[in-house]
Formats: sequence, structure tokens, C-alpha cells
Amino acid sequence: MNLQEFWFVLIGVLFTGYFVLEGFDFGVGMLMPILGKGSDTRRRVVLNTIGPVWDGNEVWLITAGGALFAAFPEWYASMFSGFYLALLLLLVALILRVCAIEYRGKINDPKWRKWCDIGIGIGSWVPALAWGWVFANMVRGVPLNERKQIVGSVWDLFSPYALLGGLATATLFALHGAIFLTLKTAGEVRADTERVARLLLIPTAVVVGAFGLWTQLAYGTGWTWAMLGLAVAGLLLAAAANLTGRDGWAFVGTTLTVIGATVLIVGSMFPNVLPSTIDPLYHLTVYNASSTPYTLKVMSWAALIATPVVLIYQGWTYWVFRQRIRVEQIPAPIGLPFTGKD
Repeated sequence: MNLQEFWFVLIGVLFTGYFVLEGFDFGVGMLMPILGKGSDTRRRVVLNTIGPVWDGNEVWLITAGGALFAAFPEWYASMFSGFYLALLLLLVALILRVCAIEYRGKINDPKWRKWCDIGIGIGSWVPALAWGWVFANMVRGVPLNERKQIVGSVWDLFSPYALLGGLATATLFALHGAIFLTLKTAGEVRADTERVARLLLIPTAVVVGAFGLWTQLAYGTGWTWAMLGLAVAGLLLAAAANLTGRDGWAFVGTTLTVIGATVLIVGSMFPNVLPSTIDPLYHLTVYNASSTPYTLKVMSWAALIATPVVLIYQGWTYWVFRQRIRVEQIPAPIGLPFTGKD
């Protein structure tokens, strides 16, 4: 494996970690209106399950984006110019989500919290749909010309395959979030979450299974069949564990499904990073889109030193905040009262 291939694999690992960790964050935000309906205390229980970790999970995206820019500048430039409107919408949604989570408890007013909850919902649903759509287009290919520019309009990117990809990530993240909530809550919230997770199992299996099979048959290779199998096995494990009340194993199951689906997508791309639907000669690959060998070498040493430290620290964070949360533990709101005056 040369450095170009190494960095392609590393970027795949970074996005896999991001989807595993931020995936349940998105799922929690997507399900918050359902599980917290009629009670601000219940909504706070749901939100507090990700309170200590959600911003750390987003670091994986920042790292992946930085690595993509440094290791494959041609890939980064072509993708961000061609997907500009979609990625801008995704970025705005993520910013809205951050502000809504951070400021929700700053003002003790029901209307304020309601608008923040709407922001959390939008900031969770939009990325959950957009990421599947973006990666599906990177697998399928885009109208990339000889100047490495994506031509045409954004509507050219709304193929049935890409739309199914967006639906697949949204349903999978919703299930992943529901399973995470069963692991992190207790009492009435956990009981309701368990029922929601069971309702999501079959739709998720159908949508994710259809997208995974389409990806494998149209773009996959021999070894990616194993990743499709891993995704299916993960869903089966999640279903069996959820039905028997084994929350930890259910979360392992959805985690394996996210890993299998992500590696299937990334593996189906290689050696391309952005295929051209105009002419195969215009494909961006790991070899013609990468930085210089010296740049990749310096980045590799930095990654080998910093990555274990980050993983250990984040693992320690999850261990410290591993306890379940219940309604009875939530204190009264302490934000400043809203007076309508400066």
C-alpha cells in the first residue's frame, strides 16, 4: 500500500467513525420531537444523552474534511464546487443544530425552547439525508469534465440511486439513535424508545438493504460483499438484541451496520474518488487527485502520533458519562427568564 492508498483508507476510516458517532447524534435529534412530545423534561432527557459527547463527535468531520483537503486537494476542490449548494445547506443545518443545542437552556421560556427544538430537528434531518445523497453521487459518478469541474445543474445529481442513498442514511441514523437512547435512558423514556426502535427495524432493513444491494451489484467488487453481509448481520443482531432487551448488543449491531454500509460505499469507489459520467478519462482517482509524496509523508507521521491520543481521550469521555438518564434526575430549568425587554 502506497501513501496515496493509505490516505484514502484513512479518510474512509475517519468518515466511518463520524457516521458511527455522529449518526446516533443525528438519530437522537430526529427522534426528539417524538420521544419528548408533551414534556420538556422528557426532551431534556433525550438531549442530555448526547450532551457530553456530541461536539466531540463532530471533530471527526472536521478531521476528515481537513485530511481530504490536504491529501486529495483535487478531490476536495471538485466535490465542494460541484456540490456547493448542497454542502452549504448541510453546513447551515449543522450550524443551526450547534446553536440550538448550546442555547436551548440559556433562556427559561417555552417558546424559546420550542424554536431551539425545531433547530435541532432541522439540523439532524438535513445532514442525515444529505450525507447519503452526497456519497451515493460519489459512487455513481458526476458529470466531471476534462478541467475537473462538475458541469450541469444540481438537479442532475438527484438520481433515484442518490435519493435512495439519502433515505438509507436517514433511516439508519434514526434506528442507530433509537438504539443508543435505549442504552442511555431508563424508565418511561427507555420503554417508549424501545418501542420506536422496533417500529424502525423493518423500514430500515428494507431501505438500507435495497441501497446496499444496488451498490454492490452496480459498483461493488468481490470483497465488498463481505461488507454488505456485515451490514445485514448487524441489523439482525440489533433486532434480536432489541427484542430480548440486550441494549448493549443492539447498539453493537447498529454500529456494525453503519460500519459495513460505509465501507461498502467507500470500497466501491476505489480507486476512483470522483468518477466522471462524461468520459472515464476524466475520472479523479487516488493517484491523480493526491498531494505530493512529501506532503503525504509528513501528514502520515502526524496522524500516527495524534490519532491514538484522540481515540484514548474520546473513549475515556464515553466511559465517564456511561450512566443512564431518567426523568427523575432532571432538575428544573435554570435559564434566564424571558421578559421581552433588553
